[in-house]
Amino acid sequence: MGRLANKNRRDNVTRVAIVDDSSMTRWLMQKILDSDPEIEVVGSAADAQEARQLIKQRAPDVITLDVEMPGMNGIDFLRNLMRLRPMPVVMVSSLTEKGAEVSLDALSLGAFDVVSKPKSVLSDELLAEYVALLTSVVKAAGSANLASYRANRIANARSSPAENKISTADSSALPSSEVIAIGASTGGTEAIPRVLADLPTDGPGVVVVQHISSAFNRPFARRLNQLLPHTVCSAAHGEPIRRGHVYVAPADCHLELKAIEGGYACQLTDALPPGFHRPSVDVLFESAAKVAGSHAVGVLLTGMGSDGASGLKMMREAGAVTIAQNESSSIVWGMPGSAVKAGAAQVVASLETIAGYIVVAGNGTS
Repeated sequence: MGRLANKNRRDNVTRVAIVDDSSMTRWLMQKILDSDPEIEVVGSAADAQEARQLIKQRAPDVITLDVEMPGMNGIDFLRNLMRLRPMPVVMVSSLTEKGAEVSLDALSLGAFDVVSKPKSVLSDELLAEYVALLTSVVKAAGSANLASYRANRIANARSSPAENKISTADSSALPSSEVIAIGASTGGTEAIPRVLADLPTDGPGVVVVQHISSAFNRPFARRLNQLLPHTVCSAAHGEPIRRGHVYVAPADCHLELKAIEGGYACQLTDALPPGFHRPSVDVLFESAAKVAGSHAVGVLLTGMGSDGASGLKMMREAGAVTIAQNESSSIVWGMPGSAVKAGAAQVVASLETIAGYIVVAGNGTS
């Protein structure tokens, strides 16, 4: 299955260590995590030195880690941890755009996910949402695929930024009469660039939905644009899809395909989010099925939940080639696993081979 089991983990209980320099944040997080019977908080630490001792003594399944700490900061601690003792780490950050850049660094080093810092004053509704988010992320991290952490860390260490890039769509590029639609959630910020890096720069246009907070959206698109030889930009309403270009759905907007003369265009909507996600992978895939049919390729990558599974099935039924990431290379096999179980995926492939299937599929479209 590709997982490295923690010998100290009890069945159905995720053991968590909290690392944060704020005593108030540690208290709040412990109170939230203790509310879930499937989570056990085994201790807390205020800095890297205390955290090292806590991990050594209590061997938690997961740690939550503050980005900003005195002495050794969270990023440096994470880098050392992933080198010496890889384990699931949930970063806790103030999700400003500046903080998002640092958090993306953490994800590239192998962090499982990033959540915002808890606030002491929240409405009952927002508090319930935060509790559900934090506990679900921590439990998913507890059963995550550690082998894929190591693979991501090695692959990203070898990658280098593309040079002389622009960050806006090039209107001189040819319209794309085929389209590649990609969806991902947890683990996707590292899986997506690994797939895109192996696609030709003159190939079909790519549209991407990544579950991500608003603070991360522009930094994520910028980072892709720096890393890849393709032109990557945040999708704009009505923007034509061109060959060699990648269009990332903006935060809190659905991205759909619209048919135009000679190809397709991006269409942004703010409809209610199905399954609590906006942007939604299902919304993108369903539009691709209706508008592009057999001229599309659908790819569903690592992520929690099931968003994208029903849309990928619609794409397959419409004649598109559909691909799901396999379990052993996924950090979380929720979304692609749901697609496989629903019979939505024609191909189930490792992260390293998905681009090859996309290229073959693209050569076969007409």
